Amino acid sequence: MLPAPRADLAPNTFDYEVMPLVKATGFREYDARWLFGPEINLLGVQALGLGLGTYIHELGQTRIVVGHDYRSYSLSIKQALTIGLVAAGCEVIDIGLATSPMAYFAQFDLDAPCVAMVTASHNENGWTGVKMGAQRPLTFGPDEMGRLKEIVLGGTWKQRPGGSVAHIDGVRERYIADAASRAQISRPLKVIAACGNGTAGAFAPEALRRMGVAEVIEMDCDLDWNFPKYNPNPEDHHMLSEMAKAVREHGADLCLGFDGDGDRCGVVDDEGEEIFADKIGLMLARDLSQLHKDATFVVDVKSTGLFATDEVLKANGATTVYWKTGHSYIKRKTAELGALAGFEKSGHFFFNPPIGRGYDDGIVAAAAILAMLDRNPGKKLSDLKKALPVAYTSLTMSPHCADEEKYGVVEDVVREYTEFAKGGGKILGREIVDVITVNGVRVALEDGSWVLVRASSNKPEIVVVVESSRSEDDMRALFREEVKPRLARRPQVGAYNQEI
Repeated sequence: MLPAPRADLAPNTFDYEVMPLVKATGFREYDARWLFGPEINLLGVQALGLGLGTYIHELGQTRIVVGHDYRSYSLSIKQALTIGLVAAGCEVIDIGLATSPMAYFAQFDLDAPCVAMVTASHNENGWTGVKMGAQRPLTFGPDEMGRLKEIVLGGTWKQRPGGSVAHIDGVRERYIADAASRAQISRPLKVIAACGNGTAGAFAPEALRRMGVAEVIEMDCDLDWNFPKYNPNPEDHHMLSEMAKAVREHGADLCLGFDGDGDRCGVVDDEGEEIFADKIGLMLARDLSQLHKDATFVVDVKSTGLFATDEVLKANGATTVYWKTGHSYIKRKTAELGALAGFEKSGHFFFNPPIGRGYDDGIVAAAAILAMLDRNPGKKLSDLKKALPVAYTSLTMSPHCADEEKYGVVEDVVREYTEFAKGGGKILGREIVDVITVNGVRVALEDGSWVLVRASSNKPEIVVVVESSRSEDDMRALFREEVKPRLARRPQVGAYNQEI
């Protein structure tokens, strides 16, 4: 029997070769992320597989899809995970190299209730992780992750006979065909597919061509696990800047950018201007609410406040619910409410039938955006953006904060803002009209502007977003004169990954 994991093992030692290493911090709110080597070793991944297999047995399941993203070490991690799942008596269905949405699709395609996708998503090289689910199209949330953590760290898994593994071909072809069927474009469009040399490069360009896109220009679509130019993250300023440059060079109608595991989509319009995913979500909600009256949409607390005030949505009877940031939270809330779609500012889009199957898929999101353009043949994407009410929203900015400290820091900020609001405090001369604390703290001001501080669910970081209804200068002031100084008073908060 594999011994219970330890957290104090060092690489290049005897114990590291014979004992599982699993650091507790890798169990996040809705998936698992570790630095491979210093935080988890292959025996630790095997222990994770034993724990996951034991847990899905508790849930009455045994059949599970596994896939892996394109990293130099992902295949070996998936194989270690598979050894653990088989030892726990699971029927493992290995679909090979995949994006996360392809693994979710395979749950439906192969009639498997459970999934374990080995991916570090858009994280830098060195990171690994697993996205898991046992009730399609949902993925684990805090309750499921808490139980899994308890089993794995306690070494209380159960080995069972009857485990098996089968390698299944053909899922990639069926997945691309299914995703492409979500839009059939009659309007001639020139579209750039930007993949940052990540896994989506093996899927997205072909899917876009099958949707009827007249000209698909591939940008960094060759798989290269060194990520020679930048991390495949369409929320990162570097990738967005390169996407914008490519649109101007090629005279493209738009650029669609996909993250490392293909479940997110970023957009740059025909003028070379980035459109954050919440604004794309609002454009899609306007378009879809005309086709589906009285629709419900779910958006995360990092998203623009325009969803709550938009006159087009009101005229179409649409309802918007703000909810916790995180792909698992928004996915679950979208399913729970029977919402037509859910939008997350980081670029996760969730479409329920008839548009999608409820899980986040960057290519299905691309199909929805292209279908919207097809329904508006006389308008460019920039025209649809300019038709929106004006709001100036920042990049997502993330100062470093250790996993062991970030939640305590954010709790303190929540308490401080709550007391500040109760005491009649003002932010840059404006009254506070609402303090939303479902996920960190979102402080709404009298003119519709707001600031957000929350803990990252998958990295040792705090997340900051601000939005102004007035101007870009005011948006910058909300960050530089309000949020940044407030966080700077806390020594646990370090350097930002990017700043406005």
